[in-house]
Amino acid sequence: MANIQQVAQKAGVSVATVSRVLNNAASVRPKTRLKVENAIKDLNYEPSMLGRNLRNSESRLLLVLLPSISNPFYTEIINGIQNTAIANNYNILLCETDSNPERENIYFNMVKNKLADGVISMDPTVNMQKLNELAENYSVILCSEYEEGGGIPYVTIDNELAAYQAVKHLIKLGHRNIALINSDEKYLYARQRRNGYEKALKEFGIPIREQWIYRSKELEFRNGVQAMRIMFQLEEKPTAVFAVSDTLAIGALKGINGCGLHVPNDVAIVGFDNISFSKMTNPTLTTISQPMYKMGCYAADMLINRIQGEKVESVVLDHELIIRKSTMG
Repeated sequence: MANIQQVAQKAGVSVATVSRVLNNAASVRPKTRLKVENAIKDLNYEPSMLGRNLRNSESRLLLVLLPSISNPFYTEIINGIQNTAIANNYNILLCETDSNPERENIYFNMVKNKLADGVISMDPTVNMQKLNELAENYSVILCSEYEEGGGIPYVTIDNELAAYQAVKHLIKLGHRNIALINSDEKYLYARQRRNGYEKALKEFGIPIREQWIYRSKELEFRNGVQAMRIMFQLEEKPTAVFAVSDTLAIGALKGINGCGLHVPNDVAIVGFDNISFSKMTNPTLTTISQPMYKMGCYAADMLINRIQGEKVESVVLDHELIIRKSTMG
């Protein structure tokens, strides 16, 4: 394989001139540029990206931290990040943290050692103290889950308003016995969605019943099934359910069917996220649609701008209530 010295020799120019052509420097005369380009073509020369990146002190690699690749919520966000990154000549590396601090340290050290240029964190379990320390000297963006009053720019939606609108939809349909299947409330989004649920109930004078609030440690389908089994053992049973993720909502749907009841005639369900599965359930799932692809695009753009030294502002994107058959009587 040809090297840069051979290209320079064939074109009759210096190695520095070849380098300027490769880096699209404006100072090269068109005639010289053409000679170098022809030599590159004749010799099938491919410049070493590693060498170039080392000279420019960049890796062109973005790390994307997420707790679990298996959660379908992240799929569209990742697509948005990847397409935006590639369009800007960056690659991405998906880093499944599995909520493991040792793994986190490996990824943070990649950035400190210049093996990656920056981080997009979608992991609600991430060690925020360490991430903030990293963000003092390196480029970091938060996506979906963020820190209230923190210094790291983020892209998200208004979780409280979205949950409020979801529960208000159920109330307007005549439901007063509305259960909440929530995630672990150590996460900001879980607290915000619970606040929205409670705000809607209070507005319509409906008492908040602790026995109808289920806190799930994970966002798996089985946790939604389990939540409904527990709810149906209560003396007074809910007639509607708001779940803070579609995976929990689809699990709840399965749990309701397993008890011989019908959705929505016996129990109505609203989920959150509008993952692709929500259109495939029977009945189809009413849910809050997050603009996941757009969130990914914004997060990647924000990170690349940050890497290039620009000031970046946080963004709150619009959500939408998608009404489907799981709430239609």
